[in-house]
Amino acid sequence: MKQTRKEFMKMIGVGVLASASAPLAFGKSNKKNSNEVKHKLNLGLASYTLRSLSLDETLKVAKRLQLNSIAFKSMHLPLESSPETLKEVAMKVKNAGLDLYGAGVIYMKTEDEVNKAFEYAKTAGMRVIIGVPNYELLSLVEKKVKETDIKLAIHNHGPGDDVYPSPESVYEKIKNLDSRIGMCIDIGHTFRIGEDPSEKARKFADRLHDIHMKDVDGLGAKGKPLEIGRGIMDIPDFLRTLQEIKYDGIVAFEYEKDGDDPIPGLAESVGYVRGALAAMTVQ
Repeated sequence: MKQTRKEFMKMIGVGVLASASAPLAFGKSNKKNSNEVKHKLNLGLASYTLRSLSLDETLKVAKRLQLNSIAFKSMHLPLESSPETLKEVAMKVKNAGLDLYGAGVIYMKTEDEVNKAFEYAKTAGMRVIIGVPNYELLSLVEKKVKETDIKLAIHNHGPGDDVYPSPESVYEKIKNLDSRIGMCIDIGHTFRIGEDPSEKARKFADRLHDIHMKDVDGLGAKGKPLEIGRGIMDIPDFLRTLQEIKYDGIVAFEYEKDGDDPIPGLAESVGYVRGALAAMTVQ
């Protein structure tokens, strides 16, 4: 059952107090704190969140919020960029202390778009493409994955998506392909079609290459994104699931609300998730 925001914030408060006192109580102990076995999640950013900001502003915000892994949408690094530009931007990201792990969502409707997407990612030193390839192109995608060792995480888009609406629909098309072809579970879109993101993460753990983290206010096409923790999704349960399956990819915040002023909502969302993780650690 989803906790109320009041109950959860109370739990976080207890967690913060406990974690603050822990060094004093256990600092001299040689015994391993059971909290240390908790699987650590890597929080990152899908740059579409900051689509109204420049590249430099986006890097500053990611750095400020300690979202050290980033996947670029094309407004921050156009797909048509020259090899020189791709390498220059990749170096700028590295110099900012961030990891340019991927790009997306990239749509692939032709062979040329598949080839360009993989060349783009390879030149920029990315490890993952979050993409939506047409079914008939999956054999070519598999070939490119084997050539480049770049993973493809197919993104599901929920209600109204006739290609990949759910994680299940992705798996049905890729189950016999190279395991580096997997999925980016968008938990908001998954929830809006009436499916449990936690159950899908467990079911497809071996093909889970990326996550788009968000919250929504309702089911179906009318469900809208909003700040994480203000919606109707059980975010703490999903985070526990990721720890249980030892998910080692990026948990990328994709905050789609407030496109012209995304920073406050993104910061609130990041704070909520960090609070949730802190509370779990001290339980």
